[in-house]
Amino acid sequence: MKIFVAGATGVLGRSLIPQLVERGHEVVGMTRSPAKQELLRSLGARPAVADALDPDAVAQAVAAAEPEVVVHELTALSEPTSLREARHPDRSSAFIKTNRLRTEGTDHLLAAARAVGAKRFVAQSFGAFRFARNGAGPVLTEDDPLGPDDPPENLRKVQEGYLYLERQVTSIDWGEGIALRYGGFYGPGTSISRAPDAVMAEPIRKRRFPIIGDGSGVMSYVHVEDAAAATAIAVERGRPGVYYIVDDEPAPMREWLPVLADALGAKPPRRIPRALARLVAGEAATAILADTHGASNAKAKRELGWQPRYASWRQGFAQGLG
Repeated sequence: MKIFVAGATGVLGRSLIPQLVERGHEVVGMTRSPAKQELLRSLGARPAVADALDPDAVAQAVAAAEPEVVVHELTALSEPTSLREARHPDRSSAFIKTNRLRTEGTDHLLAAARAVGAKRFVAQSFGAFRFARNGAGPVLTEDDPLGPDDPPENLRKVQEGYLYLERQVTSIDWGEGIALRYGGFYGPGTSISRAPDAVMAEPIRKRRFPIIGDGSGVMSYVHVEDAAAATAIAVERGRPGVYYIVDDEPAPMREWLPVLADALGAKPPRRIPRALARLVAGEAATAILADTHGASNAKAKRELGWQPRYASWRQGFAQGLG
């Protein structure tokens, strides 16, 4: 098929495009930067240069590609975030732009896909962690509701962005819409890798990434290549709807962080009381590491036939960080 990938030079796009090409698809990759066209060619895609927030540019790029499937992998989360912004994610330039890409960018891509008669639309949502105050257990499924007041106040706009994307994508009446709730990425090119500039690796090596309180906040991870493999499957098949794309073992911070530290050659992480974490890192970061729920991949396995190569972050951190 002809596939149009928006956000093609992001961490997921760089893994996805070679897999799509290997499966026999013809890929056009959209980037905002003319300087990244050669990268896209090296991955096997034909480049298209357009700003996702410019509806006319998006429409022209998609019309020229004439895709049967449009894949939306647009975020700005690779942009640097200061400690001050991390304390208030709703004010962070990276999250503000990402929310625009998840709302305005989604609308532009959906309109362009509809105009060319695309049959399927696959989009990136978020599933590394969730907040749920409805009595749900530590592991959520796609059927568990997510209330607007569940996250801390300064994370609510972030949640609004990806829930907007999910509603728009899964409600299209001209094709099949799929939203993939990816777990936290790790592996080459991500914030969790052995590369010197990996965002999470440096503070872990310097023991500046502590376990907060009893370390009970649950996270779900997925290797970036496994996430790309699930996306390639969703391009080809699967019923419309939402899917968690995570590994088999959602786990509390007290379990995964020491294993990650060991994989990075760091000393075991320190522990700090929650009250101190709030003072140092802010309420949002503290809640993310202490109050969150993980996710189940049962639906993706059952309905997409996807099996992650790294079934657990335990294996992945040891073998797949790059």
